[in-house]
Amino acid sequence: MYGSRGARAGAVVLGAALLVAGCSSSGGGGKDDKAGAATITQQPSQSDPFWVNPDSNAARQVKAYAKSGKAPDAERIRKIAEQPTGEWIGPENPEQEAQGFTEAADKAGRTALLVLYNVPHRDCGQYSQGGASDGNAYRAWIDAVASGIADRSAMVVLEPDAVLHLVDGCTPGQFQEERYSLLNYAIGKLKSLKSTKVYLDAGNAGWGHPDQIFQPLQRAGIAQADGFAVNVSNFYSTQDSIAYGKQLSARVGGKHFVIDTSRNGNGPYTAGNPNERWCNPPGRALGETPTTKTADPSVDAYLWVKRPGESDGTCKGGPKAGDWWPTYALKLAGG
Repeated sequence: MYGSRGARAGAVVLGAALLVAGCSSSGGGGKDDKAGAATITQQPSQSDPFWVNPDSNAARQVKAYAKSGKAPDAERIRKIAEQPTGEWIGPENPEQEAQGFTEAADKAGRTALLVLYNVPHRDCGQYSQGGASDGNAYRAWIDAVASGIADRSAMVVLEPDAVLHLVDGCTPGQFQEERYSLLNYAIGKLKSLKSTKVYLDAGNAGWGHPDQIFQPLQRAGIAQADGFAVNVSNFYSTQDSIAYGKQLSARVGGKHFVIDTSRNGNGPYTAGNPNERWCNPPGRALGETPTTKTADPSVDAYLWVKRPGESDGTCKGGPKAGDWWPTYALKLAGG
């Protein structure tokens, strides 16, 4: 077992707010109207080209705190709400969700950051178990996501843990060949789109060694992808993640990579059950904010793939994986 899993539920809310990217709150403009204090804006596109969802869980929490007069709490959560985070596409309406997010991002002149996490036998029956019912259902889901993205700009982080669980034996042997085939299919389909970049998940600095995963990544189709993603939903430092990524890059043709820095400000948690240090660890903090201006030319971006403040699972008092947990969000943002 290793600390790679995290909250990856694709629960999203599609509504009018998503289709008017970058819009501010619709307050009445009166003197006592607090909507203006809760306005969520986009980051400068030259350093951070990714779309900020003005209707995210964090954005809603900012508005709720502002409305109830909790200004200090609102400002702490704003640290999360005003950064672009991954939109985890759900299993039920993939085309509509992908279309809604990419249209909203396009309207704001930004790139949508999407996370696809629906491979069959996902998470080996643990907190984020689930996924498509079979290979045909998964291919149809990928097709629907691709239709929703169309020609609009998107960066896709593909299937957290899917390759790692092939390496560590968590995925039963009878499903492994199919998984390789499905990942190849997903990468090929998404790369056929005009303006979509694809980064296949490749674990983190604490799970093992690049020699264990580079051949599985090759079998999964990394050559077709733009690169790979490291530290998704995890806590390893940016420095350690760069070192791990560069070692792995050298084994897969010099592919670039992206790093999830959403919660790595204090590094990994080292106490408690080693098998669950990844799950809602205390004392963590937000990491470097999303940007394409990174410390190494091999790193295409720092991203907040995991949405800070959403639970890793029902551990350490947390709600189910992917549910918003304001208490934990406040602690992340207060460090």
